[in-house]
Amino acid sequence: MKEYEYYMKSSLQEAKKAFDADEIPIGAVIVCNDQVIARAYNMTEKLNDVTAHAEMIALTSASNYLNSKYLNECTLYVTIEPCLMCAGASYWAQFSKIVFGAFDEKRGYSKCKGIILHPKTKVVSGVLEKECAELMKKYFLGKRK
Repeated sequence: MKEYEYYMKSSLQEAKKAFDADEIPIGAVIVCNDQVIARAYNMTEKLNDVTAHAEMIALTSASNYLNSKYLNECTLYVTIEPCLMCAGASYWAQFSKIVFGAFDEKRGYSKCKGIILHPKTKVVSGVLEKECAELMKKYFLGKRK
C-alpha cells in the first residue's frame, strides 16, 4: 500500500496544478518498471478540449515515451475514478493496473454496466481517498460561491 500512496501523492501534486490553473483538480501519473514515465492534470479549459482529461494526456505521453500504443506493463494512478471516456481509452491501452483515489459518484466508469476496462486490468481504489476527495470538494465549493 505504501507504493500506491507514493505514486498517488505524485498524482495529487498534478491535481493541485489543475486546481491552481482553475481546472477540475484531477491528476494522473503512469508508472512503468517503478519509474514515472508520464504525468498530467486536467487541461480542458486551457486547451478548450473536452477530451483533455488528466488520464488522456498522460496516456498519450506514456505511449509516446514507450513508442507503443499498449501500456500493458504500466500502472495508471489517478486521483479520481476515471470517467467512461478515460476508462474506454484505458481498455485499448491495456493497463496492467489502475489505481485511483476517490470514487466519482456521478460520472465514474463503475456506474456503467458491462465490460469497460480490459479484462486483465486490475483495479485498486481508495488510495489517499480522503485527500483526493477533499481537493475536489474545495474546488467545487469555490465555484459555488
